[in-house]
Parts: sequence; structure tokens; C-alpha cells
Amino acid sequence: MKKIYIAGPDVFEPDSIEIGKRLVEICGKYGYIGLYPLDNVVDFSQEKHKIAQDIYEANIAMIKEADIVIANLNTFRGKEADSGTVWECGYAYALGKEVYGYIKDKSEYIERFKSSEKTFKDGVYVDNDGLMIEDFNHPLNLMIACSIRDMIEGDFEDVLKSLR
Repeated sequence: MKKIYIAGPDVFEPDSIEIGKRLVEICGKYGYIGLYPLDNVVDFSQEKHKIAQDIYEANIAMIKEADIVIANLNTFRGKEADSGTVWECGYAYALGKEVYGYIKDKSEYIERFKSSEKTFKDGVYVDNDGLMIEDFNHPLNLMIACSIRDMIEGDFEDVLKSLR
């Protein structure tokens, strides 16, 4: 059975353990083994930098063990996906893993900006800081959008359905 690393900011939710159990269970329903980051055993009695390093190394090991990464690429604390999740996708891609993502709304990234947050200037949109807003008809930055095999509008289970 292929193994799926479950990437995303779900680990920050108050009910993150239950979410992980449910996602692992859904993997099993489709014939996969789910690997959820919070299943790693980490000693939280250590100093914070050591805890962070242990989490990092455990997640790296899980990604290496996985055949597939499925990432929650919904916005997190802003207009972009969680930076840790994006890093995991890039790392998995570099290892030659199959990487898939899901997002609630696949509308173009430029559409996430309200009219009060963007200005059309010299043929491109810029934000209120004068920085160009990426506009390549993707819902996310081109580096993530172009590196994943498929981005599904929906949820985790919708990705599993698409793999059939």
C-alpha cells in the first residue's frame, strides 16, 4: 500500500489530533496508509529549539517514507498557504514524490485582493506597498502551482477520489 504524507496547517487546529485520525482513516478507506505529522513522538520537555528540530527531523523522515504528499493549500494567516506546508511540498517534489494539493477556492490569486488592496499600474497590478501581484491565472504562487501534479478544488477526500 502506498503511503501518503498529510501536509497542512490542520496541525494548528484545536482538534488537530482528531482531524489527523479522520484523515488517516480516509486514507485507509481508499487503500492508502496515512502519515500525519502529529503521529510523530516528540519530547516536549526539552528546550524549544530542540523540540522544533525534533519535529522538523520527524516530518522529514515521514516525507521520505511517503510515496505521495497531499497538501492543504488553503490560505493560512493571510492570502497564502501555510509556509511550512509549501516547504514540505517543495521538499517532496525535490525527492520525486507525487505532490497533490487541495484548496476551497481555485479562483486566481489576483482575485484574493480587494479593489482597495490593488492598483493597476504600468500594465500590472500592484499591492498597497507598490509590489507586483503575481497574475498567472493560478490560485497560488507559480512555484507551488507549477510543481504539484494536480490542485483540486475541494477537500482532502476529493484528492483521494481523483487518484482513483
